Amino acid sequence: MTTAARAAAVAAAPARSPARFAWALLGYEVLVVAWGAYVRASGSGAGCGRHWPTCNGEIIPRAHRVETLIELSHRLSSGGAMIGTLVLLALAIRAYPRGHRVRRGAWTTALLMMAEALIGAGLVLFELVAHDASMKRALSISLHLVNTFLLLGSTAVTAWWASGGGALRLRGQRSVVLAVGGALGAMVFVGATGAVTALGDTLFPTPSLAAGIAQDFAAGAHLFIRLRAIHPALAIMTAGMVVVVMGLVRSLRPTPATRVFSKVAASLAVAQVAAGIFDVLTRAPIAMQIVHLLLADSVWIALVLTGAAALAVPPRRDQAQPGA
Repeated sequence: MTTAARAAAVAAAPARSPARFAWALLGYEVLVVAWGAYVRASGSGAGCGRHWPTCNGEIIPRAHRVETLIELSHRLSSGGAMIGTLVLLALAIRAYPRGHRVRRGAWTTALLMMAEALIGAGLVLFELVAHDASMKRALSISLHLVNTFLLLGSTAVTAWWASGGGALRLRGQRSVVLAVGGALGAMVFVGATGAVTALGDTLFPTPSLAAGIAQDFAAGAHLFIRLRAIHPALAIMTAGMVVVVMGLVRSLRPTPATRVFSKVAASLAVAQVAAGIFDVLTRAPIAMQIVHLLLADSVWIALVLTGAAALAVPPRRDQAQPGA
């Protein structure tokens, strides 16, 4: 084997250390997101006051309130995710040559993690936390949700590539791109409405299911409350779309990885709807809100990995579409 051939083989082979670390980082990010949901649902977002990165103006605050401890622990866990992202970037730079897809994925993940930190800081500095029910908060948490989805997706794809996943091939794959892209777009939209709906559950609790339904359809009800009636329908339609799209992608790209990821995505989408219905019936307790969010994140990750696996397979000549 020539020197050039050996170099190419090294560049193409998966590196165990970055791959394992990337998967571990993805799992940790999901846990941080879940803890962030608890911070919001428990009303602890203002636990450190209008201060960032310090907490109540102190680096190590003397916490006299549970809310402060909860918010501080979330900041520390988020800081751990930032450090982990930088470690992943360093591992990717060390293990892969310039321009390699794992390097690009690690850089993208690092940039999205920085954006995540800035959005979180903005929520605190502009006091869009605790009991704020403004449209600014609705837009900011929707943006936060979208960036979180992108961050989880980027980390997942980086881990997949580091594990030996092939590079994306978009040419001639219009049907797969449109199918997966449509499902991802629907997930982003329903996820954003879900974030605002969860905020409404926190800010406008109801004593019973009947009272909640009456509140949802009352004249002059707040937008956050009205979304409680709209979001479930959107979620059911999105789950149905995911199931159909995953079946279509399996038929177009029947590789082992695509089959596994697509079946997981479809199953999780159904579980997500079931959890959402239970969430409504039980009037959104904090534990169910966290489970609901974890399932949403899991569906998103499975969709992203399905797309990454499917688009790594070049289409056969008889499948390629003219002009694609």
